[in-house]
Amino acid sequence: MRNVALILALLALVPGSSLFGAARPVIFASYAGDGDQLHNTLVLVESVRAFGGQFADAPVWIYTPSNVLKTQEKLVKSLSALGADVRASDAPVDSRKVPYAGKVFAAARAEAAAKGAASILVWMDEDTVVLKEPRDLALARGKSLGYRPVMHRNIGSLYSEKPDAFWRRVYEKLSVPETAVFPMKTVADGKTIRPYFNAGLLAVRPERGLLQKWAEAFTALYRDPVLVDMCGKDERARLFLHQAALSGAIMKNLEREEMAPLPDGYNYPIFFKEMYGADKAFDTLDGVVTLRYDAYFKNPAPDWSAKLKGPAATVSWLEERLGRGNGAKSGADTKMRSKFQHGVKPS
Repeated sequence: MRNVALILALLALVPGSSLFGAARPVIFASYAGDGDQLHNTLVLVESVRAFGGQFADAPVWIYTPSNVLKTQEKLVKSLSALGADVRASDAPVDSRKVPYAGKVFAAARAEAAAKGAASILVWMDEDTVVLKEPRDLALARGKSLGYRPVMHRNIGSLYSEKPDAFWRRVYEKLSVPETAVFPMKTVADGKTIRPYFNAGLLAVRPERGLLQKWAEAFTALYRDPVLVDMCGKDERARLFLHQAALSGAIMKNLEREEMAPLPDGYNYPIFFKEMYGADKAFDTLDGVVTLRYDAYFKNPAPDWSAKLKGPAATVSWLEERLGRGNGAKSGADTKMRSKFQHGVKPS
């Protein structure tokens, strides 16, 4: 009995431990809104298994709408064969007209499921590829969020100027304190803006409930009549409302000391300059830990692999899986992102 009591006492000192086993260090999760995105997650999961290092065997949860889960049985089986767990996630009916609603509510579900099961939940967009052990995602003690800034300023608020009507309303609706605002530099155009976080890569501590706060903030914004009117007049505001909600939720609920900016090698946007314009080329794999390819491989340049700098074996691995693209067609999501990346108004 004395030995049992000693074991229990020691287990109580170890974070995430229990008599029946310890919580996982990391769980990876993503959302696929349709069959094409679900296909992308195959590459994501395979990259975790091939290059994840100490995290190679980590659980990977893929969330997708119920109808996609039912109609993509072959893809689901392929993902299961890689050890991924494909789960249904349907956004509230009144949110489905708002871009990226499915992703927001799936992230909240993943976080709720990860509470007690993992120390860190890593939420990634489905167009992510892991190329090296992502050790920075295992957040240091005292950190509750690992993040990257947005690529372009886009609808972001310049730090040197007063917030426009859109951001004033976001801050007001979400009760964001002025003291929570700090300068952040965008990845691709080097603009200094108010906090505007990239929703494509987030490392969070599930017990902090940040992704659930994101869903709550998103709901408050897409149901607000003032913002509904603004989004009706500016398609960019509508398209990126989910990221505005994320930014507000982070500023409202976390102290800055809890936030850990991730190194440049994370969420690295290959060929971003070719797609959307940038102050520099994103054409090297040197130092890249996780990359994002967005819509590039819908219709890639024929010689893209020759232009991509980096280890030949890694370039070859990418070419085998992403290689010649998925044809020239692109979905509505891709068209919208491309059209409004630089603030172009709809024609």
